[in-house]
Amino acid sequence: MVRANALENNVRFYKVVGGRRQQLAGTNLPMTAGDWYELTLRAKGDQFTVVFNNRELFTVADQTFGSPGKVAFWTKADSVTHFDRLTIEPLTP
Repeated sequence: MVRANALENNVRFYKVVGGRRQQLAGTNLPMTAGDWYELTLRAKGDQFTVVFNNRELFTVADQTFGSPGKVAFWTKADSVTHFDRLTIEPLTP
């Protein structure tokens, strides 16, 4: 799970196992509430790359899940979030 939080000025990447969230990586960066941002998660094997407004922030390796998973949207109760689109594309070798 990846999220950007304009209230806390950060981007975080988590895994959720058995309903428990564990942060794997994150970074602080300035954001303005009410502005639109592009948040991308690229998953290839056990490598997860987070991109914010076309800027690669970090790559994390995690082998918790060995098979394809699910896609969902999540928001915190104290924020207003609008989703414009979801694009899922197969990776080419």
